[in-house]
Amino acid sequence: MGRIIFVTGGARSGKSRFAQQLAQRMGEHIGYVATAIAFDDEMKDRIAKHKKDRPQNWKTWERYKDVYKIYAGLDSQRGILIDCITVMVSNLLLDMQPTDDGTMAWVDRAEAYITGQVQALLKAAVEADVTTIMVSNEVGLGLVPDNRLGRLFRDIAGRVNQLIASASHDVYLVVSGIPVKIK
Repeated sequence: MGRIIFVTGGARSGKSRFAQQLAQRMGEHIGYVATAIAFDDEMKDRIAKHKKDRPQNWKTWERYKDVYKIYAGLDSQRGILIDCITVMVSNLLLDMQPTDDGTMAWVDRAEAYITGQVQALLKAAVEADVTTIMVSNEVGLGLVPDNRLGRLFRDIAGRVNQLIASASHDVYLVVSGIPVKIK
């Protein structure tokens, strides 16, 4: 039976660093799921920094969709680190080709698609014989986004975080580099 550890917090709070420290304590055989897409130079720089900061011997998967499929092909991994769930949610939302037509039917389809991806991931993580660490931004503590897509993202990301926290064995909130265990 798999174990899930959820690490959340604000932007630049130290979430990823703390999650990597947890993963390193599990030994050498760690899998890393990078969910970002390099759309622009800033994201390319961020991805390069993350690559440089993590151990080179970790097996890396670069994907944001169908992340649950990695569990079928695990080798000797003792742990999986998924960074970052909110980036994954953002990419999945953009896959839905957002529209500004305001229909709740589209909103419902988008949320069902994204939560379906997360539920499949949680099921695979629980069924696997590894510890999975999931990193996500706590998006509900800041300003209300000024556009509909931003608010939709915030709402879905918040519900996704609730799903993951509920299924997790341990939950940490990282504040100013300090992890606080909340579950």
